[in-house]
Amino acid sequence: MQYKVVVVDDSPFMRKIISDLIERDPLFKVVGTATNGLEALTLVKKLKPDIVTMDVEMPEMNGLEALKIIMKDNPIPVIMLSGINEDGLRETILALESGAFDFIRKPSAVVSNDIVQVGEVLLEKMKAAMHAKERRIARKAEELARSEKKVEPKRKLEPINRTDALPANIVSRKKEVLPKANMNTKQVTRNGIINDKVTDEKPTNSTKQKKPTAKIPAPTKPLWAMGSETSQFQHLIAIGCSTGGPRALKEVLERMPGDLPGPVVIVQHMPPKFTKSLAQRLNTFSALEVVEGEHGMVLNRGYAYIAPGGYQMKIEQSSVGHYEICLTEEEPRNGHRPSVEVMFDSLLPFTLLKRHLVLLTGMGSDGAQAMKRLYESGVTDTYAESEETCVVYGMPRSAVELNCVKHILPLQEIPLQLIQTLK
Repeated sequence: MQYKVVVVDDSPFMRKIISDLIERDPLFKVVGTATNGLEALTLVKKLKPDIVTMDVEMPEMNGLEALKIIMKDNPIPVIMLSGINEDGLRETILALESGAFDFIRKPSAVVSNDIVQVGEVLLEKMKAAMHAKERRIARKAEELARSEKKVEPKRKLEPINRTDALPANIVSRKKEVLPKANMNTKQVTRNGIINDKVTDEKPTNSTKQKKPTAKIPAPTKPLWAMGSETSQFQHLIAIGCSTGGPRALKEVLERMPGDLPGPVVIVQHMPPKFTKSLAQRLNTFSALEVVEGEHGMVLNRGYAYIAPGGYQMKIEQSSVGHYEICLTEEEPRNGHRPSVEVMFDSLLPFTLLKRHLVLLTGMGSDGAQAMKRLYESGVTDTYAESEETCVVYGMPRSAVELNCVKHILPLQEIPLQLIQTLK
């Protein structure tokens, strides 16, 4: 079986390169190319491809706009091709949030090794997308088959006069009328109880309630590098994710309260520069302060730190007892830098901390072995996203198969369980 592909890019040269890279694998056949989002929509409707590669920045209709329409009208896997300029970075993060399966960095047109490397990554992601799509179809078929087995024909029941079996004094007795319950339930937000009016508004940078920090003399180094009352904590949440991770992180972080009694450290597989845009975007949704990690940063309660692309991120303890970020350029682990495995392993010495480990959607098995080591050392609050909500059920499944996961939950339930455990 061959999978049909539509390639979308405004550059004729790039359309040729991407098409040639894809057709190196006999699994895929490029059935059409488009120069902008409008043409892409027409081709998708006409050719019904299995997967689309979509340039982010194009004239007339860009990739993000076209993606949103595809996801609404005819959801199929879309892999975005992104430049590394500011607009490209921002639009790529929005595309992942809007339903794109994944993205790759556009290859350099003048470096042949880069083209080959990007091609390998693209094919790997395309195969993962097709595998994930087929697993979803198979799972739905199994669920439908199970539900059909459970359905029994309804028996026709004769009407019964309930009063016939009751004593006369009970039948004639007046029904006691109970006072109606007050239905005006108060909405509980991340920062406490607010008014009775229900609202769907998300916290923004202007409305976030930040944890007050201790007053200290004028710093001689960045504030994040100095210890304060918020750098004292007993809990630490560590999250690892890959394909589908940006959407999953949004779901988790927007449900976290701003007064979380510990920091959150995150490894999301991404190239350099993209992780900063991801942190900035997630910061607009979360009551936590979401930042890209920097070397020497002191971890604080109420903050979430995302490992920067191109570096391994470890957590270390300073001589004065603060927990700090250490960034290194050591070799990739499990093919990744940053690697979840490296970050999880760095938490092994901190036996006085209550460590909470989470593996969300992603290809491969990065982080599973390290979660197993932590679990065997006594870390028992471990989480894996269940298959039903994963974009790719790779990393979580690997941990589940190692029998080191306490909670296997749909994505939406993970932050709720974490908050309950922290309380």
